Amino acid sequence: MAENEIITTENQAPTPEVSAERPQQARPQRSGDRRGGGQRGPRRGGSRQDDRARSEFAHKMIGIRRVARVMAGGRRFNFSAAIVIGDKKGRVGVGVGKAADTQLAIEKATRHAKRNMINLSLTKNRSIPHNVESKFCASVVEIRPSPGRGLVAGSSVRSVLEMAGVTDVTAKLLSRSKNSINNARAAVEALKKIPQVK
Repeated sequence: MAENEIITTENQAPTPEVSAERPQQARPQRSGDRRGGGQRGPRRGGSRQDDRARSEFAHKMIGIRRVARVMAGGRRFNFSAAIVIGDKKGRVGVGVGKAADTQLAIEKATRHAKRNMINLSLTKNRSIPHNVESKFCASVVEIRPSPGRGLVAGSSVRSVLEMAGVTDVTAKLLSRSKNSINNARAAVEALKKIPQVK
């Protein structure tokens, strides 16, 4: 019986030591995994740099769609994005980009819009000096100054005028086109007829 007692005491003695060691080893690993110190730092820093780079211009998406290209082996899908950017102080641009990923398509569209920006000379009350009308493809847009009414516009024309910082105008689509990209480009073509700041 004495031998049995010694065996049981030997079996019982290591068990608390093992149970005491396991939580100590497991806790630092869990806390390290929860913190994720080395991986999340660069991601946060990168996003802040992107926000600083994009903070100069406000942007608004006017259309994103998936387009297919038929190849010999089947279809290949890409994404097409249309975006309007502006500083709401008279600068505005419309861009279109296409890529295999939505984020890349948006970046391409932003670069394209920055290359094609225009500078407007607005009046004191942030309006336009006279009526303008323009056509792009099948879209026809007319923009008229209307003091005291605010911004009255629809479709993507409103997005263009908002990003340009134009107020107290009334915009009218004179065509039946529902293409938002063509409507936005027609609005930009109409704004080009206003004297621009060089």
